[in-house]
Amino acid sequence: MKSTPPMVLLVEDNEDDVFLMQRALRAANIEVALTVLDDGEKALEFFERAASGKEPLPDMVLLDLKLPYVLGFEVLEFIRSSARLKDLDVIVLTSSGELRDQERAAALRAHGYHVKPPTPAMVADVAKFLGAEA
Repeated sequence: MKSTPPMVLLVEDNEDDVFLMQRALRAANIEVALTVLDDGEKALEFFERAASGKEPLPDMVLLDLKLPYVLGFEVLEFIRSSARLKDLDVIVLTSSGELRDQERAAALRAHGYHVKPPTPAMVADVAKFLGAEA
C-alpha cells in the first residue's frame, strides 16, 4: 500500500461542488491529496506540463464538463491525445444528464460519468479506481 495518499485532480469551477466532493470523500474515509483547478484553461495548462513531464501525473482526474474558458470535453480530448496521459483514470462529474454528453464521454474513454452532487455510487466509483474501500 502507498505511504502517501493518491493524488486526485478535481477540475471544478463551482466552490459548492468542490466542498461537497471534499465532504463526500471524507465521509467515505477516502484519503487523497486533492488538487483543485477551477477552469478548463488551467486544466489544459496543467496537462500540457504533465504531458511533457514537468508536472506529476495525478492518480485520478475528476472532471466537470461545463467549465469556464475551455470545456471539459476539450480537456478530455487533450488527455486522450497525449501518449503520456492517455491512460489516466478520468471520471466525469457534471450537472448534465444528457445522453449525448454521456455517449461522448464514453467515446473519449471516461472511466465513469456521474451527475452532481456526489452520491454514494459516485464515491464508490472513485474508491474503486483508487483501490480504496468506500
